[in-house]
Amino acid sequence: VGTLIGDMDVKMGAWSGALPAQAITRKEDVVGRGVIQNIVEGLPIVESYLAAKGAGAGLAAIIPPGMRAVAVRVNEVVGVAGFVVPGMRVDILVMGTPPGSSGGVGTVSKTLLQNIEVLSAGQNIEKDAQGKPVTVQVVNLLVTLEQAEIISLASNDMRIQLVLRNPLDQEIKKTPG
Repeated sequence: VGTLIGDMDVKMGAWSGALPAQAITRKEDVVGRGVIQNIVEGLPIVESYLAAKGAGAGLAAIIPPGMRAVAVRVNEVVGVAGFVVPGMRVDILVMGTPPGSSGGVGTVSKTLLQNIEVLSAGQNIEKDAQGKPVTVQVVNLLVTLEQAEIISLASNDMRIQLVLRNPLDQEIKKTPG
């Protein structure tokens, strides 16, 4: 994931039976494109495995249209002891004194965003099937432009905490904070 396919990376071969839907049958339609999903040797390459032509490689190529990658500074605590790795989903909590408060409120904690996908941990954009922890200083999260604005504003005045989710739990909950 994130690499650019070169001429030597592709080998044409015989295939028995029907090709999968959207299988690419010409080498020139694959070479020079970024990989956005793992590709298994010996199997046909389908369109959904590749970034659009001209999108390049790396992190930017795996960001779907209309979405953004926002960087969040983490440490071992914020990064859930290194278990926040590419492909995981997190909730984002903020803690601190709300901007513009008179001081009588004190420190608050609030769930800011829920069910956000982690794109990268440090410079690693590969999803680790074994879920090994990785200590990094920054994670990139896949968000909408509006969510990026919210995270940016919150990170200036408050502490951000990432909360790891079960990958099967998609429920969004209201909390009083």
